[in-house]
Amino acid sequence: MNRTNERAVRIGVSAVSLLAAAAWLGGILVLGAVVAPIVFHTVHAPDSADAMTTVFLTFDKVAMSSAVIIALTEAARSRFGSIRRVDLARIASAVVAFALAFTQGLALSPRIAELHAQGAIRNVGDLGLRLESTHKWSELCGKTESFALVVFVVLVVASDALAFRPAAEA
Repeated sequence: MNRTNERAVRIGVSAVSLLAAAAWLGGILVLGAVVAPIVFHTVHAPDSADAMTTVFLTFDKVAMSSAVIIALTEAARSRFGSIRRVDLARIASAVVAFALAFTQGLALSPRIAELHAQGAIRNVGDLGLRLESTHKWSELCGKTESFALVVFVVLVVASDALAFRPAAEA
């Protein structure tokens, strides 16, 4: 592939990757910082918990789909030649975010839904303590996922900037 075609493919791969990261990160931020606080302060329990559980279970599908798209774009990037340190850091941040999205979607959110279905109320009784613990892990997972995605976005931009430098600068 000549340099012009490689550049076009790289830009396309980056665009897909950044759109997936934006949907994923934007969803986490909007749901966690806007939707959840409003729902929990305006809708009475247990309806608020039921509503947000449904929202998060649905969003987990978006996050896991975005994680798969990013994994595929990283596989495509591997065909562009040598792997630099910035590429390794970008891949590491993507792997962390991927693992957290699947932990959230396949373990934490379903466990929260199960506890809600059993009538758990945070910090009330044994079920409530388990719900609180699972919820704390879920929050930590979301915050760490967000950080990994911000790092990923920055490193996509940085790796492309390095790749697009004129040959004399590279």
